[in-house]
Amino acid sequence: MASVMFRDETATGRALAEFSLPDLPGRITARELVRLRVREEVARHNASPAPYFRSLITPTDAEAELNGYRMRTTRTLDWERQADAAEAAFARNGFLLLVGDRQIEDLDTEIDLTADPVVSFVKLVPLAGG
Repeated sequence: MASVMFRDETATGRALAEFSLPDLPGRITARELVRLRVREEVARHNASPAPYFRSLITPTDAEAELNGYRMRTTRTLDWERQADAAEAAFARNGFLLLVGDRQIEDLDTEIDLTADPVVSFVKLVPLAGG
């Protein structure tokens, strides 16, 4: 069994938030890892729903703010719906997934968590203007 550290970072590598999960299998696909991360975030939120939600993916009907996403109404979330949205965001380059010093480009990539226990998510912000 392995433990993993999930870390959110800026494009320059500055850590924004992190949390760890113990007792994971030593090998896991990137898809399973993303879904696991989202499931954990949603479970933590649903255990104590609040107006703000810090997560990888913006929930429907929420507005991005400095401290996360402000929910228009405090409610529980569906982790599978959020995980599906995370997979779609990855596919359209909404965030980068880094394991150790390696970028993961395919969600079907198998990851050895015993060798690389730090998984970083770098949200990409589209440029404005034109």
